[in-house]
Amino acid sequence: MPIVVELDVMLARRKVRSKALAEHIGITEANLSLLKQGKVKGVRFDTIEKICAFLDCQPGDLLVYRPGD
Repeated sequence: MPIVVELDVMLARRKVRSKALAEHIGITEANLSLLKQGKVKGVRFDTIEKICAFLDCQPGDLLVYRPGD
């Protein structure tokens, strides 16, 4: 898939654990893990907004287009 989720990179940069993010945005750690792995078919803008607010980042920091991947 040419869209790569780099949420794990942003979590590492911010030194934030997945558990803390999951609790803040109101989703399970299992669903957050699926999102980090890029195994979801879609994600709500509301969820992206909450992630960006918590990590102080932009949506483009989380989702990257890489043709050919």
